[in-house]
Amino acid sequence: MADSWTIRAEVPREAARAALLAHEEADDWPPEWVLVGMEMADDRPEDWFVEVYLPHRPSAADKRRVAALFGNEPPRLTGAKVVPQDWVTASQQGLEPIVAGPFRVRTADFVREPGTIDFVIPASQAFGTGHHATTEGCLAMLAAMKARGTVVRNLADIGTGTGLLAFAALALWPRALATASDIDPVCTGVVEDNARANGIPLGARAGALTMVIADGMDDALLRARGPYDLLIANILAGPLVELAPDFATAVPPGGNLLLAGLLETQEAKVRAAYRRAGFRLAARLVKGDWSILWLRRRSAR
Repeated sequence: MADSWTIRAEVPREAARAALLAHEEADDWPPEWVLVGMEMADDRPEDWFVEVYLPHRPSAADKRRVAALFGNEPPRLTGAKVVPQDWVTASQQGLEPIVAGPFRVRTADFVREPGTIDFVIPASQAFGTGHHATTEGCLAMLAAMKARGTVVRNLADIGTGTGLLAFAALALWPRALATASDIDPVCTGVVEDNARANGIPLGARAGALTMVIADGMDDALLRARGPYDLLIANILAGPLVELAPDFATAVPPGGNLLLAGLLETQEAKVRAAYRRAGFRLAARLVKGDWSILWLRRRSAR
């Protein structure tokens, strides 16, 4: 695994949200730098961190570029080399199970609870253990889709991470074709291990999951298996806006799109992009500062 470093700031919520919005408007942001921002803990909703991952030791100029996201009052920035290990594992060991709709997501430290759709998702190097508000919100929205009579025969989970949302969709629509994708190659092993642990069949047949590594929809198999009457994307607001035309191609008229990973302050921009691409809002859910959107592709006139 290649070395990487971080530049980190711990700031109030409003400062973090402003920095995330400034990042979206920064035309000269290096494409290989990854920026994330989120709550530091569920019981401290006003305390956030903003962290930038970059593939080299940060220079003074790099830190100035990050500091510029915070305007005239830049916070204290710290830099560190990323230990090539389970950075998510360390932060999520011992977390209590989460419950969203009929789903219960737990680590192996906890026992199964009868009467739930139970998933064991260990902490790992992939995003999507169920403990972030966006993942939990997507689980709740999938359950709402099912309750409102949505029929799914072919689904895809873009940016799948651990595979959890694809597993949940298959639990609700067990005869569907299912495809999961992620840009990070580490997710292949993570998803396959989690699928086996949860009794999710792997393969290309109906009721089974196919995993691919792809940047957005840029994969021949991913495109060939469409169109999808349910497409899930829990990623980030910027990529969601960029992917709107590709998702419109992949989802037929009447099809469903579940989007997450966007702050509530970014929702208007995301919804505008998908309105232009031919989608309309079916339902929305807000979890903390995060919006979860269920969109439907408008029928052709």
